Amino acid sequence: MRALPTLRFCKGFGKYRLTFPRTVSRLSSPAIRASCERIVTRPALMDIPTPSRLDHLSDTELTARLDPDLLPKHLAIIMDGNGRWAEARSLPRIAGHREGIKSVRDTISLCVELGIRVLTIYAFSQENWNRPTTEIDGLMGLLEHYLSTERNKLIEQGVRFRTIGRIDALPTSALQWVRAAEQETAHLDKLHLTVALSYGGRSEIVDAVRGLVREAQDGKIQVEDIDELHVQQHLYTHDLPDPDLLIRTSGETRISNFLLWQLAYTELYFTPTLWPDFRRRELLLALLEFQRRERRFGRVFSSLSS
Repeated sequence: MRALPTLRFCKGFGKYRLTFPRTVSRLSSPAIRASCERIVTRPALMDIPTPSRLDHLSDTELTARLDPDLLPKHLAIIMDGNGRWAEARSLPRIAGHREGIKSVRDTISLCVELGIRVLTIYAFSQENWNRPTTEIDGLMGLLEHYLSTERNKLIEQGVRFRTIGRIDALPTSALQWVRAAEQETAHLDKLHLTVALSYGGRSEIVDAVRGLVREAQDGKIQVEDIDELHVQQHLYTHDLPDPDLLIRTSGETRISNFLLWQLAYTELYFTPTLWPDFRRRELLLALLEFQRRERRFGRVFSSLSS
Protein backbone atom coordinates (compact mmCIF):
# COMPACT_ATOMS: atom_id res chain seq x y z
CA MET A 1 0.00 0.00 0.00
CA ARG A 2 1.36 3.40 -0.92
CA ALA A 3 1.95 5.65 2.10
CA LEU A 4 0.55 9.17 1.92
CA PRO A 5 2.29 12.08 3.67
CA THR A 6 0.58 13.98 6.42
CA LEU A 7 1.04 17.61 7.40
CA ARG A 8 1.92 18.32 11.02
CA PHE A 9 2.43 21.74 12.56
CA CYS A 10 5.39 22.02 14.94
CA LYS A 11 4.22 24.95 17.05
CA GLY A 12 7.31 25.18 19.18
CA PHE A 13 9.55 25.66 16.15
CA GLY A 14 7.14 27.62 13.95
CA LYS A 15 7.50 25.29 10.96
CA TYR A 16 5.71 22.56 9.03
CA ARG A 17 7.09 19.03 8.75
CA LEU A 18 6.14 16.30 6.30
CA THR A 19 5.93 12.93 8.07
CA PHE A 20 5.33 9.43 6.79
CA PRO A 21 4.00 6.29 8.48
CA ARG A 22 6.65 4.25 10.29
CA THR A 23 5.91 1.21 8.11
CA VAL A 24 7.74 2.85 5.20
CA SER A 25 11.26 2.61 6.53
CA ARG A 26 12.92 3.92 3.38
CA LEU A 27 11.01 7.20 3.61
CA SER A 28 11.16 7.41 7.38
CA SER A 29 14.90 7.80 7.69
CA PRO A 30 16.26 10.89 9.51
CA ALA A 31 17.94 12.04 6.28
CA ILE A 32 14.65 12.11 4.40
CA ARG A 33 12.84 13.93 7.21
CA ALA A 34 15.58 16.53 7.46
CA SER A 35 15.39 17.11 3.71
CA CYS A 36 11.67 17.68 3.88
CA GLU A 37 12.09 20.18 6.69
CA ARG A 38 14.68 22.16 4.77
CA ILE A 39 12.28 22.45 1.85
CA VAL A 40 9.21 23.67 3.72
CA THR A 41 10.73 25.67 6.57
CA ARG A 42 11.25 29.41 6.42
CA PRO A 43 13.77 30.12 9.21
CA ALA A 44 13.58 33.88 8.76
CA LEU A 45 10.00 33.83 10.07
CA MET A 46 10.48 31.57 13.06
CA ASP A 47 11.14 34.44 15.44
CA ILE A 48 8.10 36.51 14.44
CA PRO A 49 5.51 36.54 17.24
CA THR A 50 2.13 34.93 16.56
CA PRO A 51 -1.02 37.03 17.11
CA SER A 52 -1.61 35.48 20.55
CA ARG A 53 1.77 36.80 21.64
CA LEU A 54 0.89 40.32 20.49
CA ASP A 55 -2.17 40.89 22.66
CA HIS A 56 -0.29 43.03 25.16
CA LEU A 57 0.97 45.45 22.51
CA SER A 58 -0.70 48.75 21.71
CA ASP A 59 -1.95 49.61 18.23
CA THR A 60 1.05 51.87 17.78
CA GLU A 61 3.42 49.05 18.70
CA LEU A 62 1.61 46.66 16.34
CA THR A 63 1.90 49.17 13.51
CA ALA A 64 5.62 49.55 14.17
CA ARG A 65 6.09 45.80 13.69
CA LEU A 66 4.72 45.88 10.15
CA ASP A 67 7.21 45.62 7.30
CA PRO A 68 6.07 48.03 4.55
CA ASP A 69 7.65 45.78 1.92
CA LEU A 70 5.55 42.79 3.03
CA LEU A 71 2.13 44.43 3.08
CA PRO A 72 -0.50 43.10 0.69
CA LYS A 73 -0.99 45.19 -2.43
CA HIS A 74 -4.58 43.99 -2.68
CA LEU A 75 -6.67 43.23 0.39
CA ALA A 76 -10.07 41.54 0.02
CA ILE A 77 -12.60 41.20 2.83
CA ILE A 78 -15.79 39.20 3.31
CA MET A 79 -17.61 41.34 5.86
CA ASP A 80 -19.61 38.74 7.78
CA GLY A 81 -21.45 38.77 11.09
CA ASN A 82 -23.46 42.01 11.05
CA GLY A 83 -26.74 40.23 11.66
CA ARG A 84 -25.38 38.07 14.47
CA TRP A 85 -23.82 41.14 16.09
CA ALA A 86 -27.24 42.81 16.16
CA GLU A 87 -29.15 39.72 17.29
CA ALA A 88 -26.74 39.22 20.20
CA ARG A 89 -27.79 42.69 21.39
CA SER A 90 -31.50 42.19 20.71
CA LEU A 91 -31.32 44.77 17.93
CA PRO A 92 -32.75 44.60 14.42
CA ARG A 93 -30.35 43.15 11.86
CA ILE A 94 -30.01 46.49 10.06
CA ALA A 95 -28.40 47.89 13.22
CA GLY A 96 -25.51 45.49 12.71
CA HIS A 97 -25.08 46.69 9.14
CA ARG A 98 -25.02 50.31 10.35
CA GLU A 99 -22.36 49.47 12.91
CA GLY A 100 -20.42 47.63 10.23
CA ILE A 101 -19.99 50.90 8.33
CA LYS A 102 -17.67 52.06 11.12
CA SER A 103 -15.46 49.03 10.45
CA VAL A 104 -15.44 49.89 6.75
CA ARG A 105 -14.35 53.42 7.65
CA ASP A 106 -11.55 52.15 9.92
CA THR A 107 -10.36 49.70 7.27
CA ILE A 108 -10.23 52.32 4.54
CA SER A 109 -8.34 54.75 6.78
CA LEU A 110 -5.73 52.15 7.75
CA CYS A 111 -5.25 51.05 4.14
CA VAL A 112 -4.64 54.67 3.13
CA GLU A 113 -2.26 55.15 6.06
CA LEU A 114 -0.23 52.02 5.29
CA GLY A 115 -0.17 52.46 1.53
CA ILE A 116 -2.26 49.41 0.64
CA ARG A 117 -3.37 50.27 -2.89
CA VAL A 118 -6.42 48.05 -3.46
CA LEU A 119 -9.26 47.12 -1.09
CA THR A 120 -12.16 44.95 -2.26
CA ILE A 121 -15.10 44.35 0.06
CA TYR A 122 -18.00 41.94 -0.36
CA ALA A 123 -21.05 44.05 0.42
CA PHE A 124 -24.00 42.31 -1.24
CA SER A 125 -24.02 38.97 -3.03
CA GLN A 126 -26.45 37.75 -5.66
CA GLU A 127 -27.68 35.25 -3.10
CA ASN A 128 -28.52 38.13 -0.75
CA TRP A 129 -31.47 38.99 -3.01
CA ASN A 130 -33.17 36.00 -1.36
CA ARG A 131 -33.23 37.76 2.01
CA PRO A 132 -36.44 39.33 3.37
CA THR A 133 -37.57 42.36 1.38
CA THR A 134 -37.41 44.59 4.45
CA GLU A 135 -33.74 43.75 5.00
CA ILE A 136 -32.89 44.28 1.32
CA ASP A 137 -34.63 47.65 1.35
CA GLY A 138 -32.73 48.57 4.49
CA LEU A 139 -29.40 47.58 2.93
CA MET A 140 -30.07 49.59 -0.22
CA GLY A 141 -31.03 52.58 1.89
CA LEU A 142 -27.86 52.13 3.92
CA LEU A 143 -25.81 52.06 0.71
CA GLU A 144 -27.32 55.38 -0.35
CA HIS A 145 -26.73 56.84 3.11
CA TYR A 146 -23.10 55.70 3.08
CA LEU A 147 -22.41 57.27 -0.31
CA SER A 148 -24.14 60.49 0.62
CA THR A 149 -22.31 60.91 3.93
CA GLU A 150 -18.91 59.36 3.17
CA ARG A 151 -18.32 60.53 -0.39
CA ASN A 152 -16.53 63.74 0.58
CA LYS A 153 -14.36 61.82 3.04
CA LEU A 154 -13.40 59.36 0.32
CA ILE A 155 -12.40 62.23 -1.95
CA GLU A 156 -10.31 63.83 0.82
CA GLN A 157 -8.49 60.53 1.35
CA GLY A 158 -7.85 60.06 -2.36
CA VAL A 159 -10.04 56.97 -2.58
CA ARG A 160 -11.45 55.85 -5.89
CA PHE A 161 -14.84 54.18 -5.44
CA ARG A 162 -15.90 51.51 -7.90
CA THR A 163 -18.22 48.51 -7.97
CA ILE A 164 -18.19 45.03 -9.44
CA GLY A 165 -21.11 42.72 -10.00
CA ARG A 166 -24.38 42.82 -11.89
CA ILE A 167 -25.22 46.18 -10.42
CA ASP A 168 -27.95 46.94 -12.94
CA ALA A 169 -30.10 44.82 -10.62
CA LEU A 170 -29.88 47.52 -7.94
CA PRO A 171 -32.87 49.79 -7.33
CA THR A 172 -32.78 52.92 -9.50
CA SER A 173 -32.03 55.31 -6.65
CA ALA A 174 -29.15 53.21 -5.25
CA LEU A 175 -27.72 52.73 -8.74
CA GLN A 176 -27.73 56.49 -9.31
CA TRP A 177 -25.77 57.06 -6.11
CA VAL A 178 -23.27 54.37 -7.13
CA ARG A 179 -22.74 55.84 -10.59
CA ALA A 180 -22.32 59.33 -9.17
CA ALA A 181 -19.70 58.19 -6.64
CA GLU A 182 -17.79 56.28 -9.33
CA GLN A 183 -17.75 59.32 -11.58
CA GLU A 184 -16.74 61.81 -8.89
CA THR A 185 -13.83 59.70 -7.64
CA ALA A 186 -12.63 58.30 -10.99
CA HIS A 187 -9.53 60.54 -10.98
CA LEU A 188 -8.30 59.41 -7.54
CA ASP A 189 -5.73 56.65 -7.07
CA LYS A 190 -4.38 56.59 -3.53
CA LEU A 191 -6.66 53.64 -2.76
CA HIS A 192 -8.86 51.70 -5.16
CA LEU A 193 -11.95 50.77 -3.15
CA THR A 194 -13.93 48.09 -4.98
CA VAL A 195 -17.34 47.21 -3.58
CA ALA A 196 -18.90 43.94 -4.73
CA LEU A 197 -22.63 44.52 -5.16
CA SER A 198 -25.10 41.99 -6.55
CA TYR A 199 -21.93 39.99 -7.07
CA GLY A 200 -21.26 36.30 -7.60
CA GLY A 201 -17.93 34.71 -8.48
CA ARG A 202 -19.51 32.13 -10.77
CA SER A 203 -21.57 34.80 -12.52
CA GLU A 204 -18.40 36.82 -13.07
CA ILE A 205 -16.77 33.85 -14.81
CA VAL A 206 -19.92 33.26 -16.87
CA ASP A 207 -19.90 36.91 -17.97
CA ALA A 208 -16.23 36.59 -18.91
CA VAL A 209 -16.95 33.48 -20.99
CA ARG A 210 -19.81 35.26 -22.73
CA GLY A 211 -17.49 38.10 -23.64
CA LEU A 212 -14.96 35.69 -25.10
CA VAL A 213 -17.67 33.87 -27.08
CA ARG A 214 -18.84 37.15 -28.59
CA GLU A 215 -15.28 38.01 -29.60
CA ALA A 216 -14.85 34.57 -31.17
CA GLN A 217 -18.10 34.94 -33.07
CA ASP A 218 -16.96 38.33 -34.35
CA GLY A 219 -13.68 36.85 -35.50
CA LYS A 220 -11.62 38.92 -33.07
CA ILE A 221 -10.08 35.85 -31.47
CA GLN A 222 -9.61 32.19 -32.32
CA VAL A 223 -10.99 29.68 -29.86
CA GLU A 224 -7.65 27.84 -29.83
CA ASP A 225 -5.90 31.04 -28.72
CA ILE A 226 -8.00 31.54 -25.58
CA ASP A 227 -5.87 31.16 -22.44
CA GLU A 228 -5.94 32.25 -18.80
CA LEU A 229 -4.82 35.76 -19.71
CA HIS A 230 -7.78 36.20 -22.05
CA VAL A 231 -10.17 35.06 -19.33
CA GLN A 232 -8.57 37.42 -16.80
CA GLN A 233 -8.94 40.33 -19.20
CA HIS A 234 -12.71 39.77 -19.27
CA LEU A 235 -13.22 39.64 -15.50
CA TYR A 236 -14.77 42.54 -13.58
CA THR A 237 -11.35 43.04 -11.93
CA HIS A 238 -9.34 42.91 -15.16
CA ASP A 239 -7.36 46.05 -14.29
CA LEU A 240 -6.57 45.05 -10.69
CA PRO A 241 -3.97 42.64 -9.28
CA ASP A 242 -5.27 39.45 -7.68
CA PRO A 243 -5.80 39.71 -3.91
CA ASP A 244 -2.78 38.91 -1.75
CA LEU A 245 -4.85 38.47 1.40
CA LEU A 246 -8.49 37.56 1.98
CA ILE A 247 -10.00 38.19 5.40
CA ARG A 248 -13.31 36.70 6.46
CA THR A 249 -14.86 37.65 9.77
CA SER A 250 -17.40 35.91 12.04
CA GLY A 251 -15.74 32.49 12.22
CA GLU A 252 -16.99 31.11 8.92
CA THR A 253 -14.28 29.33 6.90
CA ARG A 254 -15.48 29.49 3.31
CA ILE A 255 -15.19 31.99 0.48
CA SER A 256 -18.90 32.05 -0.44
CA ASN A 257 -18.68 32.55 -4.21
CA PHE A 258 -16.35 35.55 -3.85
CA LEU A 259 -13.60 36.22 -6.41
CA LEU A 260 -13.35 32.54 -7.32
CA TRP A 261 -10.87 33.06 -10.15
CA GLN A 262 -8.79 35.71 -8.42
CA LEU A 263 -8.26 33.85 -5.12
CA ALA A 264 -6.22 31.02 -6.67
CA TYR A 265 -3.05 31.92 -4.72
CA THR A 266 -4.47 34.29 -2.13
CA GLU A 267 -3.61 33.84 1.55
CA LEU A 268 -6.76 33.22 3.61
CA TYR A 269 -7.29 34.62 7.10
CA PHE A 270 -10.34 33.66 9.15
CA THR A 271 -11.23 35.31 12.43
CA PRO A 272 -14.15 34.71 14.84
CA THR A 273 -14.52 38.47 15.29
CA LEU A 274 -17.83 39.75 13.92
CA TRP A 275 -17.50 42.45 11.29
CA PRO A 276 -18.85 45.34 13.43
CA ASP A 277 -16.10 44.55 15.97
CA PHE A 278 -13.37 44.26 13.33
CA ARG A 279 -11.55 47.55 13.75
CA ARG A 280 -8.03 48.87 13.34
CA ARG A 281 -6.42 46.49 15.82
CA GLU A 282 -7.98 43.39 14.29
CA LEU A 283 -6.74 44.41 10.86
CA LEU A 284 -3.23 45.03 12.18
CA LEU A 285 -3.16 41.52 13.65
CA ALA A 286 -4.33 40.08 10.34
CA LEU A 287 -1.60 41.95 8.46
CA LEU A 288 1.04 40.74 10.88
CA GLU A 289 -0.14 37.18 10.40
CA PHE A 290 0.02 37.68 6.62
CA GLN A 291 3.63 38.73 6.93
CA ARG A 292 4.43 35.39 8.59
CA ARG A 293 3.16 33.46 5.57
CA GLU A 294 5.44 32.04 2.90
CA ARG A 295 3.90 32.56 -0.53
CA ARG A 296 5.32 29.98 -2.95
CA PHE A 297 2.91 29.97 -5.94
CA GLY A 298 3.62 26.27 -6.46
CA ARG A 299 7.37 26.54 -6.02
CA VAL A 300 9.63 25.59 -3.11
CA PHE A 301 11.40 28.08 -0.91
CA SER A 302 14.84 27.38 -2.37
CA SER A 303 13.68 28.41 -5.86
CA LEU A 304 12.11 31.59 -4.51
CA SER A 305 15.31 32.70 -2.83
CA SER A 306 17.61 31.85 -5.72
